[in-house]
Amino acid sequence: MKKGFLILGISFLVSLSLHANKNTSTSVKKMRIVGSWSSLSLYKEYEKPYWKKQFQNEFGIKVRLSSLGQIKLKGAAVYRQLAKGVFDVVSTVGAYVVSDSQTMAGLDFPAIANDLPTAKKLVDAYKNTLNKALKDDFNSKLLAVVPYPAQVLFCKEKISSLSDLKGKKVRASGWTVAEFLDGIGATGITMSYSEVPQSLQRGVIDCAVTGGLSGYSSGWGEVSKYFYPLPIGGWAYVVTAMNLDTWNKFSLNDQNKLLNSIDKHIVKPAWLKSSYETSEGQKCLTGQNCSYGKSNNMILVKVKEEDRQLSKKILVEQVILKWTKKVSPSIIKQWNDTIGKVVNIVAK
Repeated sequence: MKKGFLILGISFLVSLSLHANKNTSTSVKKMRIVGSWSSLSLYKEYEKPYWKKQFQNEFGIKVRLSSLGQIKLKGAAVYRQLAKGVFDVVSTVGAYVVSDSQTMAGLDFPAIANDLPTAKKLVDAYKNTLNKALKDDFNSKLLAVVPYPAQVLFCKEKISSLSDLKGKKVRASGWTVAEFLDGIGATGITMSYSEVPQSLQRGVIDCAVTGGLSGYSSGWGEVSKYFYPLPIGGWAYVVTAMNLDTWNKFSLNDQNKLLNSIDKHIVKPAWLKSSYETSEGQKCLTGQNCSYGKSNNMILVKVKEEDRQLSKKILVEQVILKWTKKVSPSIIKQWNDTIGKVVNIVAK
């Protein structure tokens, strides 16, 4: 009889152990998470389902999820709150926080990656540098980097090349893009995303930069006429980071499990979706078959090789040159040893 009870007791303990291992060994019981923009597919199709369902199922941690629009913190403020532990995880566009971490600006210079495979190489190369910048500047750990679709050019008046932007007012998405536009002879204008359609319509600005599908969904294709698909605004990478104090409460096994889980459920599918949305945005804006609704009738301007060369020249001689004055020599060396080697550019 005693032997029977002993076997039952051992079986019960093994059962408890297996149940515990199914979830997490961390002391974290609940987390406050901020996802990216709720109107876009990254949040709707990947971030929200992951954090609200997959993550909770895998780790047994309760989640309170908000989007960037809901918390209403501008620029780097959301990462400052992450550093303080107000939030446990934050996903935001890297360009929003470069005021507090110029190292992050090195990830997404204008027109440095003309296609998504190159963009992926740059992210992979710079990941360690980015992770250290997040640790030093925001007391956080890098979890993921995913791109929005290519950030391209919408213009109201006719353009056939970048040189036609000279003298024009262009809504820029960050200081590096504004600097790039200055190099062309345009004037970079800062304004909120929601103000752009009306500003284009009224002639307050001549052109603006955003993702093709985002512009289509927000009505930019109805108030602008020319679409230029050179990614002069980069790829607007969304950087996801976890507060370092929260991260350190996870066991090494659970840390690896979390990174693999995010990679599987958010990173890989979101990169594929960005490729699809980049091409689909162009179709929806330029009168081709559009899976999102009725297409606009913008004129697609073919990217010229001389514009690619001009972009590289402005990038090296103006944008990167200005950036090197904002970061330490060690960051410049790291950039040259990573991204610089991929694109064959030396920052000086």
